[in-house]
Amino acid sequence: METTQALARTPLYNLHVELGARMVPFAGYEMPVQYPTGVLKEHAQTRTQAGLFDVSHMGQVRLSGPDAAAALESLMPVDIVDLPANMQRYAVFTNEQGGILDDLMVSNGGDHLFVVVNAACKQQDIAHLRKHIGNRCTVEELADRALLALQGPAAGAVMARLAPETAKMVFMNTGKVTLVGVECFISRSGYTGEDGFEISVPNDKAEELARLLLAQPEVAPIGLGARDSLRLEAGLCLYGHDMDTGTTPIEASLGWALSKTRREGGARAGGYPGAEVIMRQLAEGVGRKRVGLLVKDRMPVREGAELVDAQGNVAGKVTSGGFGPTVGGPIAMGYVETSLAAVGTALQAIVRGKPVPVEVAKTPFTPQRYYRG
Repeated sequence: METTQALARTPLYNLHVELGARMVPFAGYEMPVQYPTGVLKEHAQTRTQAGLFDVSHMGQVRLSGPDAAAALESLMPVDIVDLPANMQRYAVFTNEQGGILDDLMVSNGGDHLFVVVNAACKQQDIAHLRKHIGNRCTVEELADRALLALQGPAAGAVMARLAPETAKMVFMNTGKVTLVGVECFISRSGYTGEDGFEISVPNDKAEELARLLLAQPEVAPIGLGARDSLRLEAGLCLYGHDMDTGTTPIEASLGWALSKTRREGGARAGGYPGAEVIMRQLAEGVGRKRVGLLVKDRMPVREGAELVDAQGNVAGKVTSGGFGPTVGGPIAMGYVETSLAAVGTALQAIVRGKPVPVEVAKTPFTPQRYYRG
């Protein structure tokens, strides 16, 4: 496939090639989609042991200055001002219509905020921060750092072996640890539904750290293919698919992420882009909602498939879908009219012109196993 723009490479590119990865274009980067063992084995490895993911394509940003928290909070319906030190929170940037510009992680590093944004939105997010709050705090892209994710039930034991202080961390804790002789920023979180860690490491030490982690008997390299099936089973959204600028957090079933302080009657209610729209939707409800879908057939239902009700009326659309190896069958997520969003509602997905029975289901499809102490 000819691309007009040269694809970027992460600091682990040569290691992926050495490990036999099949490289594909993703968000402007050459990324490993799978290794020789294949997606199913990589998925099982992460659910039973530990998997190592290269997520260095993501954007890492440091915001500093006394006004940084209040400034960042002005761009999202999430409480950043009261975020405790060494804690991380899930957040969304919204636009004036209440749509989602990106979803991101924000952590309080004490004297600064550390923000991780999606690869495909990285440049526009940094521009958004500079434009709206660049006069209130320092916005610094950390292009000199890679990001590794260690995920799975054995992740805690592996990290405790290499950095014993991580044993005290629980889900959404963050901190600094020394690995391969350098200071790394670490969070106990991830995108698989499993316990795990995300580790920000200087580019020039990324390969050494990856090799150290892969040398542990519980750890194997995992590509984008299994990353997608793992996050789908965990019921986690993928930006640009399950949510976008035309979708509000309420429609996306992300109401849980909107802090009480920022809601109607809260200490710092509103004041972010699209607040009126989102507050109205919280009060009055929405016409469509993101739901989980269990496919009652062996036929996978993919993104873009139309959903219809019992009478054949268009009821919504699938935004993510595929085979759930742990679930043992095809699963999907999508948007349906709110009247059809109740768990157990029978619908049909139209796949290549044929109706496939699906049922609205609770997410996550696989129980989340974050470590909460």
